[in-house]
Amino acid sequence: MQRFNLSQWSITHRPLVLFMIILLGAAGVYSYLNLGRAEDPSFTIKTMIVHVGWPGATAAELQAQAVDKVEKKLQELPYLDRIESYSQPGGAFIRVILSDQTPPAKVKDLWYQVRKKVGDIRNELPPGITGPDFNDEYGDVYSALYMLTAEGLSLADLKARAEDIRQRLLRVPDVNKVDIIGERPQKIFIEFSHAKLAMLGLTPQQIFDSVARQNAVVSGGSVDTSADRINLRVTGAFSGVAAIAAVPVQADGQIFRLATSQRSNAAMRIRPPFSCSRTASRRSASAFPCRMAPTSSRSEKTSRAQ
Repeated sequence: MQRFNLSQWSITHRPLVLFMIILLGAAGVYSYLNLGRAEDPSFTIKTMIVHVGWPGATAAELQAQAVDKVEKKLQELPYLDRIESYSQPGGAFIRVILSDQTPPAKVKDLWYQVRKKVGDIRNELPPGITGPDFNDEYGDVYSALYMLTAEGLSLADLKARAEDIRQRLLRVPDVNKVDIIGERPQKIFIEFSHAKLAMLGLTPQQIFDSVARQNAVVSGGSVDTSADRINLRVTGAFSGVAAIAAVPVQADGQIFRLATSQRSNAAMRIRPPFSCSRTASRRSASAFPCRMAPTSSRSEKTSRAQ
């Protein structure tokens, strides 16, 4: 039996061979022109981090009363490979890892299922639990970093300019996300003299409670008319440092008001949180968003009864 001779077949079928050469060449040119050349190629990370916080709890308590419940619920997740957890006093981290056979198109839906399943058992977790918090975007890579500086502008004005630039960049084609890094949140620090408070018979907690009550957001009710419903707003919210200094403090049936002078006004300024001193009370940080820090005798505020 005669063997197949490829060279003889090519010579006898020249039009077909020429057509195949042209077809393969065109396919090669098309593939080259559409070849991906991304500096940071996109790929799907099939791992999510779940953080559970419980201030004051030991690692064993957190593992037994919170982490185990979350892990058992997440075992129902499709395409699950394994769950890893790490517990320490006050917090725990749970790593949810999907199998390699998970279709990339289904990963986002699976992360939604993780949030939904953990939300279903949130009422079964002990009181005092913070979170759980989910992070499935830690694999994002920044393609460009820009630094903003402006002489003569405050940090608040610089942040406003950065927000405006961020909105403009989000409208650029192929831009997925724009984050502002290094932002300094503004806080108001109320400094007081323990000696003056002792002379007036006041405690720091009474000042904290008065400030928290003054700035509480409560509903003022509504008035129904024949055509519309009018919502009522309660006035008295803080509009500046001077409004905080004028908050009345009630103790033993008397009302005191912290009076401000030009010297004390300078002390009650907005400044970055890293420049504050030791807090006067741990309870103040949770009772009111402003942190109350004691000051030395050289910056004491005078107080008068009203």
